[in-house]
Amino acid sequence: MASSTSAVNSNNLVIPLVNFSHFLHGTPSQRLSTAQAILHGFQTAGFIYLTHTPIPPSTLQTTFKTSASFFSRSQPYKEALGWTTPESNRGYVSHGREKVSTLLDKDSVAASRAQAPDLKESFEIGREGAEGAPNNWPDDDSEFKGVMTGFFGLCKELHVQVMRAIAVGMGLEEGYFDGYTDVGDNTLRLLHYPEVKKDVFAKNKMQVRAGEHTDYGSITLLFQDERGGLQVKSPDGTFVDATPIPGTVVVNAGDLLARWSNDTIKSTLHRVVEPPAPEEGDVHPPRYSIAYFCNPNFERRIEAIEGTYGMGRERKYEGINSGEYLVQRLAATY
Repeated sequence: MASSTSAVNSNNLVIPLVNFSHFLHGTPSQRLSTAQAILHGFQTAGFIYLTHTPIPPSTLQTTFKTSASFFSRSQPYKEALGWTTPESNRGYVSHGREKVSTLLDKDSVAASRAQAPDLKESFEIGREGAEGAPNNWPDDDSEFKGVMTGFFGLCKELHVQVMRAIAVGMGLEEGYFDGYTDVGDNTLRLLHYPEVKKDVFAKNKMQVRAGEHTDYGSITLLFQDERGGLQVKSPDGTFVDATPIPGTVVVNAGDLLARWSNDTIKSTLHRVVEPPAPEEGDVHPPRYSIAYFCNPNFERRIEAIEGTYGMGRERKYEGINSGEYLVQRLAATY
């Protein structure tokens, strides 16, 4: 059997902790049981934690260090690399510009942003060579580009492997999703939640570091630092801490995968809130995280997977183009 225990078990929310090496290098029975554990986690919680992935800890450490160095640059420097359009979805996003939300209407999102802007800044990186959508690399920092393109490639490969595990878990051919993941129309997001006084949260009960939301694509790979603050909504309607566990990658299913699976896989609400209080002082230290948002190739059409409907289960969604769907969702967010 696969090594699978619980990373989170609270309020009827069970998020499994899965040893991914058993899928990558295990026996046929280990591979199958690991794939089934991964699928079950996505079907019940919408989240899993993976251990023993192919991404070396030293590479992750370097990527975090390089990200922190970028965010320490001056505001005018970062603003010159600013995010422009949902079609390109690349570049720097300043404090309060993005408001992640469950809302779809742009005016409603704007009103929510004004009331409690998300306390974060980010830098968005897409695949290199995408026509009409160049990355906004700093001209004076080739190391930044090298580190981030290398990490992008490692995450792309992990995306391919996780989708293969989902396919095996669903009883499909292992390569079922390969033709949807080979281009790498994904987004690497570097996130910085600046230090903030504790009374900011006390004065505005709606204030969060990132509002409650679901992700848009197929899956998201999340790399956390040790600060904490990520919470996942439980079946009971409460938010449960998804506490950082060293050496793990948190993976959650997004809206497009839920749609693709005819809602047999869950896209679960989550948020980033005030972290556990520091032992001393009145300031929360900064938090850094890295999210890799995985999407089906933008030109592909997403139809409900065979076997997820029929025999009394209705087919809930019409087919939709992957790229058009994601642009629509991003346009409402910014």
